[in-house]
Amino acid sequence: MTGAVRARRKAERPSEILEAAFEEFALHGYAATRLEDVAARAGVTKGTIYVYFQNKEQVFEALAVQRGQELFDRALPFIEDTAEPTPESVRADLTFLFRTCLDDRRSLEILRLLISEAVRFPKLVDQHFQSFFAPVIDKLKQKVQRVVKSGGFRASPAADYPELLMAPALTIHIWTLLFADRRPLDIDRYLEASVDLIMNGLLPPPDSSSQ
Repeated sequence: MTGAVRARRKAERPSEILEAAFEEFALHGYAATRLEDVAARAGVTKGTIYVYFQNKEQVFEALAVQRGQELFDRALPFIEDTAEPTPESVRADLTFLFRTCLDDRRSLEILRLLISEAVRFPKLVDQHFQSFFAPVIDKLKQKVQRVVKSGGFRASPAADYPELLMAPALTIHIWTLLFADRRPLDIDRYLEASVDLIMNGLLPPPDSSSQ
């Protein structure tokens, strides 16, 4: 093995360890996961893990940060959008954000682990919120309020609480966490119904004078 190949493999090793750790945490949960099992899945020795991470807690923290960054990167098209929002664009935004949260198994599993380990890792939960949810919620609030000002949405308390608009994504995740495959939902229809319900709550009532 040449020096360049060895250097590349060494650089890739932390990601490989985190990938193996993700599978073990997802399968067994934080408490029951052992670093020797992570090492075996990654094809390295347990000692190799300690070259990059001090302990299991640091592995978990690094994994959560990595997945949070991946989720943020997927949401960038929404966060960086500078076009003037309309009711139609907000509808598309909601569909996009729900899909961003729900279509990635890794993000779902990390959120599940953070919920279950919130008492053990409160700062990590806060960091995950700040790295993804905070910028998404702030952007969504800005867009909705701009549409309210243009008359496309009615002035309502919902315009001040974008967390409420993101609630369907969290709801279906908790449903899946509780019931797994025992009570499956049609995700496509659920998302369609959620967006429809939200939009009907935001749109102004029909102009009765035109009827």
